[in-house]
Amino acid sequence: MAASHSSSRINSLSSPTQRMHLIQIDSVQRWMEDLRYMTEVECMCILQSKPISVDEDVHSELIINPEHVVRDNLQTLLKRAFIISTELSKMSQKLEKNRWQRVHSTAVRANCHVRSLVNEYNTFARNSPAEIQKYEKTLLEKCMELTTITERCIHTEDDFFLKSMKEAVHEILTDVSESFSQMIDLVLANEIQILVRQIESSDNIYTIGSAISSLLTLTQDGVQLCSLIAKEGAVVALFKICRQDCFSCLYAHALRTLASICCVEEGINQLEKVDGILCLADILTDESNAEAARAEAAAVVAQITSPHHTFTQHLSSFLENMEDIVTALIKLCQNASSGEVFLLASAALANITFFDTMACEILMQLNAVRILFEACRDRKRVDTPYSKDQVVTILANISVLEQASSEVLQEKGIEHLLLLLSEKPSSSSPAEGAACERVQQKAAVTLARLSRDNDVVQTAIQLNCIPRLIELCRSPAKRNSSDSVLVACLAALRRLAAGCPESIEDIDYQQLIKPRLVDSFLLCSNMEESFV
Repeated sequence: MAASHSSSRINSLSSPTQRMHLIQIDSVQRWMEDLRYMTEVECMCILQSKPISVDEDVHSELIINPEHVVRDNLQTLLKRAFIISTELSKMSQKLEKNRWQRVHSTAVRANCHVRSLVNEYNTFARNSPAEIQKYEKTLLEKCMELTTITERCIHTEDDFFLKSMKEAVHEILTDVSESFSQMIDLVLANEIQILVRQIESSDNIYTIGSAISSLLTLTQDGVQLCSLIAKEGAVVALFKICRQDCFSCLYAHALRTLASICCVEEGINQLEKVDGILCLADILTDESNAEAARAEAAAVVAQITSPHHTFTQHLSSFLENMEDIVTALIKLCQNASSGEVFLLASAALANITFFDTMACEILMQLNAVRILFEACRDRKRVDTPYSKDQVVTILANISVLEQASSEVLQEKGIEHLLLLLSEKPSSSSPAEGAACERVQQKAAVTLARLSRDNDVVQTAIQLNCIPRLIELCRSPAKRNSSDSVLVACLAALRRLAAGCPESIEDIDYQQLIKPRLVDSFLLCSNMEESFV
């Protein structure tokens, strides 16, 4: 599993604003993709109104089964809609500045793009609902009216006339924007309903798989689409698939789509209504299910328990199934065949330890400390800073328990925490750099919490943890100039110093231990590299 792909999966699970995959796309490639939608639309609009052939048989040969192209059609529609929204926004800005020539040229472009969008949609949608046709007619009329009025404005210099026209254009522009938004929402809702019906009514694996793929693609276009997909019944339909043994080969695909939909409140609400937690627990605990399916079920759990969500506390059914889910997830971590599987399972566990403190006690009973440290020594499972971030998050939350200290010492965990304090990115990726910072910070937090135990203090001192913590405090480069790492290291250093004051040199004591924490923080955060 490539590190970049692993990071995109976990970022998509960690925050609503980050749920979409962080795909790095070359700017030239992006420009070439957009170019096909930015042609001379006036010419294209005329061309689209001319038939390619009058022979109906020839025309029918060009028709491709919508099932195979629905994804591309919807993506084309969304790209065209984005361009139209951009043109309408530009028109509004030019109108405010009374730049009538620009207003008119933008109105012409917007008009042609709207006609292209309507033509494109009707080409693949065939019999669109009457309500959509009504909005199409209104929108086309308003766009033509906008073009006509703005054309009149570029042929006059009468200020009074232009002032009165400005108000009229603004009103029409508002009507166009509203009609356009409503039409797009109806079009998307209609297409989503078609996909959901395919999933619910078909017994053909390929048809269902194609519909799920289309939904998954749509989820990548923002939280508004995810909310719309949830409202149109996709969560219900996907869980219906996950409850039928005959569709077990589609579990992973359906669950990955569910994880994307559940980045929004409506998705989680729908999941709760259909008792989705129980279904996830059943998939996770049934080891006859493919590892990929259990991993994607873990991804859904990670999504719905994300600490970044403010709307997950009502998941009462989760608490009822938590012990089964936690047990299944730690087993998945222990037996994971790849870094991605471990990453998804450990991310779910990390979020659950924030979700409810009882999870930490369950993990202690399941020997999670041993399992996690063993995994850290296995490059096949823990192969990136993103996985280490999940591991050290779990350890930091477990370390608040009294019995955690002896477990960590028994597994030689202090040595590994020292290694995590030295975590460095292997590339210039900002995401990887940020993951390394989180690893260092949480390793220091874990060490600070465990240092209430004198045996931990003595072991940490023997392993030279104090010099490493001092280095991280004094050298901004060692911590990537991270303030959060600095605060955590100062806290850990003070805990160790309290247990063994003689282990700290006087200059370090005077600067890093004796002052108020905020004063030591300000001193270290303003240090130059040459100071060390």
